[in-house]
Amino acid sequence: MDGSFHSHRFGLELAESKYKALWDEIKDVIYNISDDDIIQKFTALNSKKATSNKSLAAAINQLLKERLVKKGWSPESPIFQDHSYQEERWRLDFAKKHISIEVAFNHGEAIAWNLIKPVLASELNHVEKAIQTDLGVVITAADDLKRRGGFDSAVGEYEKVLRYLKPFSTLLTVPIVVVGLHAPKSFYIKQQKGANGKIEGTITRTKE
Repeated sequence: MDGSFHSHRFGLELAESKYKALWDEIKDVIYNISDDDIIQKFTALNSKKATSNKSLAAAINQLLKERLVKKGWSPESPIFQDHSYQEERWRLDFAKKHISIEVAFNHGEAIAWNLIKPVLASELNHVEKAIQTDLGVVITAADDLKRRGGFDSAVGEYEKVLRYLKPFSTLLTVPIVVVGLHAPKSFYIKQQKGANGKIEGTITRTKE
């Protein structure tokens, strides 16, 4: 997959210098997800369900998870040690050494929380920490992936996330790299009503 990268508080510069090895792992995972990989995962996920996924969100999410975990990234890593803060909302999608990752394919209203979680993972807190990172990476869908990948219109895309950075600048005190994943080149998701009346997504090849 192709991606766009935006640097907040010199996040990209830090990633490409001090934490280059970890950053290279992230880029390697992203760049090596092919169109065929996405199609195969999308098809496999749909074969296990009574109804079809209508977007590529679950397929891309699963591919990212499988490949990051294979490189030693911890999934669903808790930010705090306190047992009162162990539920999903207080967990990072992935963490390894100095970097925390959030994969943000959810509703636009969750953008603020997706950006705050790397801050919680990086700053000292009154609640005892389980992890301490120095850099946050937030992976989102760029507008073209949102449209061509069948994502819900309410999903907070990369371009919208970037608009949050300026008014949130005093709150987002740690370096962050925002990644916008771009749409596959060889296909798109066509949505239509299935036999059960629900909206389903189907792979549609792009005409040459």
